[in-house]
Amino acid sequence: MGRLLSRMTARRALGQVRYVRPVLPGAARGLVARVYEQVERDFGMLAPPVALHSPAPPVLAACWLVLRESLLASGAAGRVAGELVAMEVSAGNTCPYCVDVHGATLRALAPADPRLRPLAAWARASATPGAGGPPVAGEAGVELAAVAVTFQYLNRMVNVFLGDSPLPPELPGGARGPALRVFGALMRPAARRPAPPGGSLGLLPGAPLPDDLAWTGGLPRLGEAFARAAAAIEEGGARRLPGPVRELVAERVSGWDGVPPGPGRGWAGEATAALPPAQRPAARLALLTALASHQVDRRVVGEFQAATPGEAALVEAASWAAMTAARRTGAWCAPAPLPTASTAD
Repeated sequence: MGRLLSRMTARRALGQVRYVRPVLPGAARGLVARVYEQVERDFGMLAPPVALHSPAPPVLAACWLVLRESLLASGAAGRVAGELVAMEVSAGNTCPYCVDVHGATLRALAPADPRLRPLAAWARASATPGAGGPPVAGEAGVELAAVAVTFQYLNRMVNVFLGDSPLPPELPGGARGPALRVFGALMRPAARRPAPPGGSLGLLPGAPLPDDLAWTGGLPRLGEAFARAAAAIEEGGARRLPGPVRELVAERVSGWDGVPPGPGRGWAGEATAALPPAQRPAARLALLTALASHQVDRRVVGEFQAATPGEAALVEAASWAAMTAARRTGAWCAPAPLPTASTAD
């Protein structure tokens, strides 16, 4: 069903992606084809938030690793709790596209459960320094923190490259509710189907786990997924963003309080003023993606592409910035590392 649904809807759905042209399923080769096959099988359709990464195949694989192994792979937390965290993190980041997708999936899986309210409140606040670990202990807590960090990343990429909803923009307002219920029903079979942990790891080579992601290491599938994804995204960022740009963004993110700067973009111009003029477009794109992704617009992207041509360059630069901010939120919302590596995976 996943492959059929993807092939029937791919061209229209992927046509909603802006600034880059995702690889269509029939044209996918190599690593892109391998990722697409897993996405269709395990997610239920070729999701545009994943496919938008396809101009940069290693970054595409990195996105899929952290999404699959945190949200989709069978674990202690369960899919309902994971979808709740995905929806609430997305709401906190004002990412209506992801709220629609994961809210519809959640409602199709289970009725609202008041016992999950503390988890919802934690997820909504997970991008603030005082968030603390999730209100769930053990392996489930690590899994849910991984979902939160994954959506801190994905929300930024979606805000840059996609619109406000997976539904067609011409759909009348009164039809949105029924359309989302249909969407949830289509997603439900794949969401209920067990996904073996670790199934995506072979897409990228092994890599050391960075210190700021050590909290994932107690669960081998998560530690491996985040280590491999972080390495691929770091390589892409180093390829597309000059060292002074990465240093500036890392410094600003390290001092970030979780509140998007603004309301305007003047702060980004001030932050980049000391850089050489040729580096400022990349720095503005990266800073805005990391700290205020809703402020990225065609002008910001156009200035970056004029200085750094190519769709792969745009995806890799944005991905690096989004993951830099997402990893920072992990320092606020992740539990302490498990005392010993789990053998359950």
